[in-house]
Amino acid sequence: MDTVGILGGGQLARMLALAAAPLGLRVLVMDTVADACAGQCAPLLVGDYRDEAALAEFAAKAGVATFDFENVPAASAQWLARRIPVYPGPGALAVAQDRLAEKTLFRELGIPVPDFVDVPTREALEAAVARIGTPCILKTRRLGYDGKGQFRIRSTADVGAAWAALGAQAAEVGLILEAFVPFERELSVVAVRGRDGDFRTWPLTENWHVDGVLSASLAPARCEPAIEAQAHAHARALAERLDYTGVFALELFCRDGVLLANELAPRVHNSGHWTIEGAETSQFENHLRAVLGLPLGATRMIGHACMLNWIGAMPDPAPVLREPGGHWHDYGKQARDGRKVGHATLRADTPQALQAALERVGTALERQAQVAPVIERLAG
Repeated sequence: MDTVGILGGGQLARMLALAAAPLGLRVLVMDTVADACAGQCAPLLVGDYRDEAALAEFAAKAGVATFDFENVPAASAQWLARRIPVYPGPGALAVAQDRLAEKTLFRELGIPVPDFVDVPTREALEAAVARIGTPCILKTRRLGYDGKGQFRIRSTADVGAAWAALGAQAAEVGLILEAFVPFERELSVVAVRGRDGDFRTWPLTENWHVDGVLSASLAPARCEPAIEAQAHAHARALAERLDYTGVFALELFCRDGVLLANELAPRVHNSGHWTIEGAETSQFENHLRAVLGLPLGATRMIGHACMLNWIGAMPDPAPVLREPGGHWHDYGKQARDGRKVGHATLRADTPQALQAALERVGTALERQAQVAPVIERLAG
């Protein structure tokens, strides 16, 4: 029985562990905290990702290593890769960890991106704002996620406040200024590439965010075939250039029929959670298949699906579980403001049936605002 080592012990590692069991796999999770929620489903090794003794113990027990988040130190991934296979490779991880390197790669591949400028100093920020114009967004090049490490500059009067908020991080993690995109829709394509180069994508997903955190995902996205073809082509180009192995997500803005790349997530992704019940093979199972060199499973969708994120605290599960296509996922985390603690997926055979289920669940849980944009899209 193979053992898959996962660096990071959050909900993504937890769901990978759950997907591993039917394949006859063992999972070992490494995290920096003893109460990591994946530890409820798999053995947990607690240690710092930079601690070579802890990494050596991890490598001795695992036949292959992967990640559940992209901020594992690239040097640690490289250290592991000299001892056991690591997928995705440290090179792909390093690109995705740095927004400047990531955006530069997009541009090299001909994937449209919002304008961007490296910002090492306050003076460089002022010059970048003058060049790009407002509104724009100052971001940390590294470590930001779910809206963290960002400051929206609405006018030149905000430059001082933006530097005060993030400037201290310029030397340590770097800063980048990006043009604001007045997008019409937020989309993502979740894809998988096997060790042998086999490449597959799940249907394009439309996403809605609140305060920078994913609130709901609808699959398949209701869009023109040409838009989906663009997304899949961009994802394939990235996978081939990076010689990628495993699942990744490419987050996209859609404006005037053109897709602009936002960011690459080199791991299983929140917007792909619907695949557990809504696809022939989930993103979690296919990631495990890919990193182990097994044949990839079909990514065909089963009906229509909507994933609802639960942030801060879990609501009452009963309204979801009453639905014929209702599925509940509790991550076993303590409630905390802004924390992803679980999700639900509603699946139905038709858009109309999915819309009706969302209306019932939204009303019962008093989550009308969360489900309203999805219902509007389904009704349109």
